[in-house]
Amino acid sequence: MWPFKKRQKVSGSGAPVYKYESKETKFEGVRDYDFEAKEKFEHHIETYIGKINGVFHEIVSNLVHLDVYHVAPTPEKPFHTLVTHGMSDLAMDVPPGAEDWRFAELVCFLPKEYDISDDAFQDDRNYWPIGNLKFLARFPHEYNTWLAYGHTLQNGNPIQPFTSGTKLCASLLIPPTIVDGKFFSLKVRDDKNIFIYNVMPIYKEEMDYKMEHGVDNLCERFDLFGVNDIYNLNRMNTCK
Repeated sequence: MWPFKKRQKVSGSGAPVYKYESKETKFEGVRDYDFEAKEKFEHHIETYIGKINGVFHEIVSNLVHLDVYHVAPTPEKPFHTLVTHGMSDLAMDVPPGAEDWRFAELVCFLPKEYDISDDAFQDDRNYWPIGNLKFLARFPHEYNTWLAYGHTLQNGNPIQPFTSGTKLCASLLIPPTIVDGKFFSLKVRDDKNIFIYNVMPIYKEEMDYKMEHGVDNLCERFDLFGVNDIYNLNRMNTCK
């Protein structure tokens, strides 16, 4: 997965398109760690999602220390929830006027049948949702950019599916819709609001449609065809 050195143009919908060219990333270690935010973030997860069942810890970290919290399925929320923490330890490099959106974390939702055991995660075909979360969470800090509502990143250059058995090949960032809407944001203190974006795997045709018609129109197609936040590698392509 790699978009890189930033260049910009405008899509058919009028939204900016950032292109990135490959560059070498120097190892710098962790720049900052917000202990106050971590405590409040864990409370936020348990308030709106459920009890934290475990944490996938990062052993070696660059720029930010990224952990992924796991909330197990329940009868009320019959899906696995994976939430990053660490992306928001550093502010993103946002454009003028977007200063309120400097801090973000990411979430994804997996089917209750999904095997998230350590043994299963030895296989990239199972691990890729966490790998993608961590790639996206570190991306804005490595390339001095930002991620926010409606942003898409393709998987690889040239674009390729996330794993075998699917044609899903890009990530779309939108607010989560299958949990309490209050989960989307957390005020840590006056100068720090964290927004938690759902990472939605999409098809190339959906990415192209979003670039031409805008994210709101794409989300309307998701609603029309019953596509929700829970990962489904074989879901219908809403733009084909």
